[in-house]
Amino acid sequence: MARGGNSSLETPLCPNQDTTTDHEFYAPPAEQCCCCRGDIVEEAKRQLWLAGPLIAVSLLQYSLQVISIMFVGHLGKLPLSGASLGSSFASVTGFSVLLGMGSALETLCGQAYGAKQHHMLGVHTQRAMLVLLGLSIPLSIIWFYTGNILITIGQQRNISTEAGTFNQWMIPGLFAYAILQCLNRFLQTQNNVFPMLITSGATTLAHVLFCWVFVFQYKLGSKGAALAIAMSYWVNVFLSVAYINLAPACAKTWKGFSKEAFHDVLSFIKLAVPSAIMICFEYWSFEMVVLLSGLLPNPQIETSVLSISLNTCWMVYMISVGLGGAISTRVSNELGAGNVQGALLALRVMIVIAISEGTIVGLLTILIRNVWGKVYSNEDEVIRYVAKMMPLLALSDFLDGFQCVLSGAARGCGWQNLCAFINLGAYYVVAIPSAVLLSFVFHIGGMGLWMGIICGLSVQVIALVTVNVCTDWDKEARKAVLVTQKINRVMEP
Repeated sequence: MARGGNSSLETPLCPNQDTTTDHEFYAPPAEQCCCCRGDIVEEAKRQLWLAGPLIAVSLLQYSLQVISIMFVGHLGKLPLSGASLGSSFASVTGFSVLLGMGSALETLCGQAYGAKQHHMLGVHTQRAMLVLLGLSIPLSIIWFYTGNILITIGQQRNISTEAGTFNQWMIPGLFAYAILQCLNRFLQTQNNVFPMLITSGATTLAHVLFCWVFVFQYKLGSKGAALAIAMSYWVNVFLSVAYINLAPACAKTWKGFSKEAFHDVLSFIKLAVPSAIMICFEYWSFEMVVLLSGLLPNPQIETSVLSISLNTCWMVYMISVGLGGAISTRVSNELGAGNVQGALLALRVMIVIAISEGTIVGLLTILIRNVWGKVYSNEDEVIRYVAKMMPLLALSDFLDGFQCVLSGAARGCGWQNLCAFINLGAYYVVAIPSAVLLSFVFHIGGMGLWMGIICGLSVQVIALVTVNVCTDWDKEARKAVLVTQKINRVMEP
């Protein structure tokens, strides 16, 4: 596409840019492109100020299920096994799908905010709510028959029945989770993250109270723990809705419910589906590794150690999720504003932050390798095995953090389709086959399964780095401008 000769691109994005031509906008003078140390420091502060609360929000919202499992753990082995299996099944078939679908708003709302099309944030968010609530209906049916599905695929009947009951009582929370994902992206993409931190913190405190009341006072057992999750998600939704409707900071971006949300739903779905596929491919591969560990010799020890490894990985992953959300917001905002240099600066600064964070976490993981297993078990065999796994976890955490940042930048650009194919190849053409080969052919055991994941992560990182290096960022900015203008034309009465 030629930079000149297209009159539609000469429409200013912002009121104070009325004299900017297309050529001037995308090819600024050299002195404007150069980034001084002050720009880098300012960008780093902006990103850390954004990423810090997002990391805390991710940890707090993830902790709801962990807290419920901890309460159920005091009820006996069967309730604990059932709740753990049910929670894992719910994450694979429900939460990860809605999380992925909602991440499409990182592109749409982020670029709209950068282009100062503030009213479109509310429209995009309402449209996403409609789609995700509609999707929650078939997902809730799957949850209702969790027990039957698990028994059919060969899980123990008593544990499957317990898991099925747990998920049935958690169904109301699925609809709240769908709304919450949309509201979180709505606030995140306008850099308004501290209210999310406050509402998530208040919800976590309320969740502890709910668990205590339902599990122990009303003696509902694991059903009470599941009900507590559902109620806590709704509390978070109500607090977020109250803030959005009352806060002056959201006055420009939330104008109340609009009929425009029913328009162009298909365009949202076309972006949301690859967003969900992109995230689910990664989530599911890690869960598959734990399932494969049950087929190894001495499956009890292998499954225990792989479960500990996965839980450790998910905790560290919450840091990466916060960094990925921050860079997605920064890149989408800058591209929406047509600021190519700002988007590139944001990406480069975040890569340095991700490498620093990954190095620190990796070193800590190695240093605590001999004591970490004691947090989960008193068995010497488990503790020694976990210590052997920890260096592999350190490497995978480093690679996972790096790819999370690159994937966040990709969401900011709207590359979900491409990333879905990258994740498909990385995890299901490389990671899982490599894990099977190393574990069952070369007999490396559970460590071989995790080595397979590392192979997949390496391929994913290499592919994402290649895509970013080969990207024409001027073209991405022009694309963001065209998308914004197209949406405005569609929404015009």
